[in-house]
Amino acid sequence: MVALDPRRGGARAVARCEALAVPPYSDSAEGLTRTYLSPAYHAAQEQVAAWMAEAGMSVRRDAAANLIGRYEGREAGAAALVIGSHIDSVRGAGAYDGPLGITLGIEAVAALAASGTRLPFAVEVYAFGDEEGSRFPAAMLTSRAVAGTLDPVALDVRDREGVALGDLLDLAAYPSARRAAGEIIAYLEAHIEQGPVLEAEGLALGTVTGIAAQLRFEIGLSGTAGHAGTTAMGLRRDAIAGMAEMVLAAEAVATAGPPDLVATVGVVEVPSGAANVIAGRSRFTLDVRAGDATVRDKAADEILRRFRTIAGRRDLGLSVRQVHDLPASPCDEALMDLLDAATAEAGHRPFRLVSGAGHDAMIMAALCPTAMLFLRCKGGVSHNPAEHVEPADAEAALAVMSAFIRHLGAKCEPA
Repeated sequence: MVALDPRRGGARAVARCEALAVPPYSDSAEGLTRTYLSPAYHAAQEQVAAWMAEAGMSVRRDAAANLIGRYEGREAGAAALVIGSHIDSVRGAGAYDGPLGITLGIEAVAALAASGTRLPFAVEVYAFGDEEGSRFPAAMLTSRAVAGTLDPVALDVRDREGVALGDLLDLAAYPSARRAAGEIIAYLEAHIEQGPVLEAEGLALGTVTGIAAQLRFEIGLSGTAGHAGTTAMGLRRDAIAGMAEMVLAAEAVATAGPPDLVATVGVVEVPSGAANVIAGRSRFTLDVRAGDATVRDKAADEILRRFRTIAGRRDLGLSVRQVHDLPASPCDEALMDLLDAATAEAGHRPFRLVSGAGHDAMIMAALCPTAMLFLRCKGGVSHNPAEHVEPADAEAALAVMSAFIRHLGAKCEPA
């Protein structure tokens, strides 16, 4: 097999992420926001599709609006190694969370094509559409469709403006994005760490051992709207005050738990809120995560128990809807070993760490063995415009990914 030369491709991958962080690839001119199926989403897909084609891939979109580039192996129609990440973003995002894994995958394929290398398997690069859940209340819809784990009920969702997913896509066709297990031999995702561990270790890269278990809920409170100046404090059924107490209750439960237990209220809404009106309704999200599902579930149960107590004491109606339940997802041991070997070959110290953040890799684990490569991000900052990746670290990641592909190809050669 011809040796791969990934020089400069990592820096180009970083530059392409930065190019995608501004209009028309962002829904906002004031920082990056790119939500699933928005105009910016479609514009970004078109640009990434052009880069895929330039790298030597055929390009298609599936029924879930994922973008897929394919570089054939020695035999047409061979099973594929999938390299993927997501193209959507949170609101007010950084440039690299998601797109860097895609652009690095494109560069790895470009290196194969430039050297004329064909492998015993195809290489596909997936740009998943909805990892963040920043438009619709359920996350990872698109990778769940590919992995075949999507409950069609989860597609009955609307965004904040009341637009239904079914208004934008054919929901009956959506599950046809599913891939058969035999079509994919493994999944590799490169992603910024979104935490401080690699930087503290003085390392550019790390092999992920697994992804923490997650639960997410939508919480609704109903009280009585009233005049802010004429309703005595003791007579109020204030949905905002109840929400505030619940946010602090969630924080208290997580703070009292083990270090890997976290609970987050990320979205709060007050429908028809006004400065001189006691809120009659409020809504918020609750996200609970831990490395162990038992720890996560025990904490979530305690948080919800406290919510019920607060609602009862304040005479508030309480609704709880579980949006998703993602189990802990260990990475494949053999693929982790290949990543470690590739890391050492590229001149870096192998290092393993767990991911507290969720990724499409945890969904794809239901379909095939998975591996993740983390890149150092400055200050551990993510989901923030200050998110930063050094081009040199991306160069290192590309070298490791290229070596990983080469080693996997050698393992798949016929005896």
